[in-house]
Amino acid sequence: MVMSGHAHPLRLEVHQLNDLIGVLGRQGFTVIGPVVQEGALMYAEIQSAGDLPVGWMETQSGGHYRLERRADQAHFACTVGPSSVKRFLHPPRATLFQARRTPDGMDFHAPADPPPRYAFLGLRACELAAVAIQDTVFLKQEYQDSIYAARREAALLIAAECSIRAADTCFCTSMQTGPQVRENFDLCLTEVLDDAQHYFLLRSGSSAGEQIMRELDAPSAAEAEQEVARERVNAVAAGIQKTMDTDGIQELMYRHYESSQWDEVATRCLSCTNCTMVCPTCFCTTVEDITDLNGESAERVRRWDSCFTLDFTYANGANIRSSGAARYRQWISHKLGTWYEQFDTSGCVGCGRCITWCPVGIDITEEVARLRRQTALPSGGDHER
Repeated sequence: MVMSGHAHPLRLEVHQLNDLIGVLGRQGFTVIGPVVQEGALMYAEIQSAGDLPVGWMETQSGGHYRLERRADQAHFACTVGPSSVKRFLHPPRATLFQARRTPDGMDFHAPADPPPRYAFLGLRACELAAVAIQDTVFLKQEYQDSIYAARREAALLIAAECSIRAADTCFCTSMQTGPQVRENFDLCLTEVLDDAQHYFLLRSGSSAGEQIMRELDAPSAAEAEQEVARERVNAVAAGIQKTMDTDGIQELMYRHYESSQWDEVATRCLSCTNCTMVCPTCFCTTVEDITDLNGESAERVRRWDSCFTLDFTYANGANIRSSGAARYRQWISHKLGTWYEQFDTSGCVGCGRCITWCPVGIDITEEVARLRRQTALPSGGDHER
């Protein structure tokens, strides 16, 4: 964990979170943070620190998510829910262009509204890693995605390190994405809470973050306070139990392309698309053309899709991946294998969302472990004994 930034870290008292939110508002940002909504942790607009999930935590496991009350007033004890920043930077539905009939023909135009200025407060290290991956997908290829680019340029990323706890489904340490926040952030909060004290360390990761820090009336954090924050985050990292062995994982995916494991997992997989909808890096979309009833206007809309939907690979009268086994294999082998070839990175950040929100509790880490056990079987053996 690197505590240094563009400016010396500040110590914020609990009530000063509202000062930070106030500065963001005065700079024209809509502040998006974690809130308790419909029985889960969601990202939504917040007006004050009181909107945060103060005193809440969650229990997560395969196919299970429940919020619970804590005995303290921790602001960031909840880890992640089904919502992610992807929903705001790569929205589920976006209009690509509109057309309207005119006396001279058809007028085509793209929406010209300015992108929203979001300040995302409370992002975890794994979520920052997911944003970096989406940056690679949408901004660093031959063609840029203009919708994502505009929203990303206008966004401010404020992290909250996992200094209180991690969820049982977290495996960010295996993916080297957390729980320490090291890069791709403008500001970072580290919550320190025990029986004797409750405060936040705030450090900058960009010139924009440094400018915001200069507007806060808060003292510099003492070295001892920074050391306490380091110890809290390191303790959370040491307590993460779920793991994924990523050594040679590309080759593992390729070697088991014809594994019988895909047929077995297909007997459990519902092809419901939950894993791809909650994943902070999945980016598949489809397009639809919509016309009004009188034929005067039309628009082309892009919306989220999934490699688990049957129609996603429909082409020339047939579905290329018609079986559930083929669709699950595509998802996991792309995420952990061919994603490296396309984008020079894994497509997984270890947030555990796909495990929690799978209705039948399929665990990506367990599926990788099963493939590795198959590799260890005697020659010719493909099934687990």
